[in-house]
Amino acid sequence: MVERKVRWGILATGGIAAAFAADLVDLPDAELAAVASRSTESAEAFAERFGAARAYGDWASLAADPDIDVVYVATPHTAHRAAAGLCLEAGRNVLCEKPFTLNLRETRELVALAREHDRFLMEAMWMYCNPLVRRLKALVDDGAIGEVRTVQADFGLAGPFPSAHRLRDPALGGGALLDLGVYPVSFAQLLLGEPDSVTASARLSAEGVDLQTGALLSWESGALASLHCSIVGGTAATASVTGSRGRIDVPSGFFHPDRFVLHRDGRAPDEFTADPADGPRTSLRHEAVEVMRALRAGEKESPLVPLEGSLAVMRTLDAVRERIGVRYPGEEPLGGPAGEPATATV
Repeated sequence: MVERKVRWGILATGGIAAAFAADLVDLPDAELAAVASRSTESAEAFAERFGAARAYGDWASLAADPDIDVVYVATPHTAHRAAAGLCLEAGRNVLCEKPFTLNLRETRELVALAREHDRFLMEAMWMYCNPLVRRLKALVDDGAIGEVRTVQADFGLAGPFPSAHRLRDPALGGGALLDLGVYPVSFAQLLLGEPDSVTASARLSAEGVDLQTGALLSWESGALASLHCSIVGGTAATASVTGSRGRIDVPSGFFHPDRFVLHRDGRAPDEFTADPADGPRTSLRHEAVEVMRALRAGEKESPLVPLEGSLAVMRTLDAVRERIGVRYPGEEPLGGPAGEPATATV
């Protein structure tokens, strides 16, 4: 693999799969070898569009293909456990879209499978691989703003989404939290780690999914994170990190920023901007590059998106859903960090 292109398979043919494929084909050391869908016609059309050599009308054939180094799982998150698990059991390395799975139990199962079969596994949290986000984290870790006191982040879409839309369908893991709230939660935990306490409140739909959710995470250090997500109101999608000696403000689109501003006590603000060489702010290339780097190094997980971090985020998402009363069909009881239950309104 060190001397040749990394051969990718893509499982699913929706919008995020197409965006990933478009970025992948521009990487000189990557090859889109195969694609799979539950529809042969869809797989063949996708393969023709992006130049994949093989197209499969079922997931198992892709998982069994010995000429694939890694599979990108781009299904809806309700299918992540089944799709990624199938690939891991067949001996494939896996990059799986976020949220990693529907709940903590499923994430634990995938991590156990990866370790049992000695395969690479990573959640496709592209924000963590973004060069500018990595720069922000390095500044915080180096004490540029002192001890972190608060984190604020929001992500909301205006909608409205009809009741038949997947975002409002409990059977598809609908609601704001898993689709959008995973970003604010992941941002806060990138900087502060797993919280010690979680409280939350939400407005629920008639179908039983969260239309908008607010969460307050707290740490024994005294740090707090105020987070919000919505599918009934378009938010600024900004983030801010305040420390004992300054703060960092990230403008709209904090999860794929083109700039951020560092404010330090007694000094003029410093603006950090994205390098044009890193590609468009919406590019998914950085997560693919990180996967290929790790595979060539023989690593089984990425230090940028460690499995323990993904497990910790899922624990928090489960805890929020427990507080607001959202449970998906067939789920076992949820749990997470301790905290007082919150009121959910319909």
